Amino acid sequence: MLYWLLYEKLFPFFHPFRIFRYLTFRTVFASLTALLIALFIGPYVIQKLREFQIGQYVREDGPQSHLKKTGTPTMGGVLICIAILLPTVLWSDPGNPFVWVTVFSTLAYGAIGFADDYTKMVKRRSLGLTARAKLVWQGLVGLAVAGTLVVLEQFRMFSTRLSVPFIKSLRPDLEWHHWPATLPHMGLLAFLPFVVWVMLWLVGTSNAVNLTDGLDGLAIGCTIIAAGALAVLTYVSGHVVFADYLELQRMPMVGELAVFCGSMVGASIGFLWYNAHPAEVFMGDVGSLALGGAIGTVAIVIRQELLLPFIGGIFILEALSVVLQVGSYKLRKKRIFKMAPLHHHFEQLGWSESKVIARFWIGALVFALFALTTLKLR
Repeated sequence: MLYWLLYEKLFPFFHPFRIFRYLTFRTVFASLTALLIALFIGPYVIQKLREFQIGQYVREDGPQSHLKKTGTPTMGGVLICIAILLPTVLWSDPGNPFVWVTVFSTLAYGAIGFADDYTKMVKRRSLGLTARAKLVWQGLVGLAVAGTLVVLEQFRMFSTRLSVPFIKSLRPDLEWHHWPATLPHMGLLAFLPFVVWVMLWLVGTSNAVNLTDGLDGLAIGCTIIAAGALAVLTYVSGHVVFADYLELQRMPMVGELAVFCGSMVGASIGFLWYNAHPAEVFMGDVGSLALGGAIGTVAIVIRQELLLPFIGGIFILEALSVVLQVGSYKLRKKRIFKMAPLHHHFEQLGWSESKVIARFWIGALVFALFALTTLKLR
């Protein structure tokens, strides 16, 4: 909104407003705005959550040290969503469709998480929506995002070609009729592989962040690192010089998502102020699903979803630990880890909560730095 008002409308009359044209300037100020919003409205949101008695219910089969957290205000993800979306609207170009696709995905996954948290509160237990209901709604949001991107592809604003880490010449196309040359043109059905691909990634990333949110500050700290890495990737993907130098797919309009990623960094830092151990508030599913959806959507839009296992390495490891634990128990009646997700395994080994959090943050930073090095190692 500020970009539209101060640059597009008032710049001809007041030339210093030209600074609002620069993406780096708007990204930094979006991050600062998000940080200030989170810091200033945080106490009010926490107070309201306490007044509505929206407290966390802790699983009884988990580490016993967590039982004292019962009753801590949850659904703090509402604060995160506000702190991300307001600066994005203020500082980004409102005419950019990719900004609105990402905003929609964040809000939609946040709404699913809100419904889940609200169900937990009403039923007074640690389980909310059924797993099937959550997956169905998550899949439908993924379908909506994929369908929108398909429309944008028809207008030559988006590409269904993947960027493959380390191999600059390999760019497989997920549009079906580009695969075997013998296949006839299949219309919208040609985008079926791309649609399924997007749905799987979005469901996966949103749940991966959700599973990581089990210790004070763990998920939000990893989000700060992942969002910072995505901010760099979105900027270089939309920059003509950097994209050409790094031999990336250049998509000029996706650079605007750097503003969104900057907002996510600032909002996450602001939320960490209240979520650091011992936490005053938990993000709940409304926060974890929204952040997972946002991270997944940005990666898909800039065609770097194959880097997600590195950008969000800790999230992926946490999700894999649950899959392996459940699969092993069903097939062999044996557990691989003392407890899943992975952070609880290390707690059971005797690590303190603070040590687990700090070491997982270090791991997330190493993963993110490795993801950024792949831009040049091609």
